[in-house]
Amino acid sequence: MIDPAKLSAFIASRICHDLVSPVSSVTNALDLMAEPGNEEMQQQATELLHDGAEKAAARIQFLRYAYGSMGLSDGAADMHQAKTLTEDFLKGHRPSVEWDIETEHFSFSHARLMMNLLLMGIDCLPRGGVINVRVRDEAGGMTLTLTCDGMRAKLKDATAKAIMGEEPEEGWGPETVQPYFARMISDGLGGALTAKANNETVIIMAAGIRAQG
Repeated sequence: MIDPAKLSAFIASRICHDLVSPVSSVTNALDLMAEPGNEEMQQQATELLHDGAEKAAARIQFLRYAYGSMGLSDGAADMHQAKTLTEDFLKGHRPSVEWDIETEHFSFSHARLMMNLLLMGIDCLPRGGVINVRVRDEAGGMTLTLTCDGMRAKLKDATAKAIMGEEPEEGWGPETVQPYFARMISDGLGGALTAKANNETVIIMAAGIRAQG
């Protein structure tokens, strides 16, 4: 069990970490545009500005859903919106995503859980790959499965421990707390969160999730 004050601090640090790169790109672009230079340099600065702004906006929207109050809204979620936010977010990361979703119930809480599992999937694919998201309604409840395929796909020991609710050997921090946060969301929906690695594939699954929406 982690202290709530530390949990909120680590989540805030994780959000800031995810925003540093695109915001820095915007700042660097503005600095370049303020310098006297040729037309080619100004064009590069403009492209850097647009790229950084787009990535920052995509990350803010995604993280607002994954960590913020948007993921706590009542009722059914907009599947198209959830997919779009995820795809835009992944443009700034190496893995891509494939969808295989068939469900009668997809709430904001389900989307929030899916996004947090995707954050875990990204960490499992440091050199890129494909994350397949499969959602099915089953007798015991909804099952949400992420199959992460890629070169050197790896389930970190700290991630495996956090999923089980155990404190990693190096202690809790902005990186290690996110899988624990995903576990909390899954538990809140009555689900059981597991993860396993097999060669160059990592499978993350939340089973028995309560129907909502």
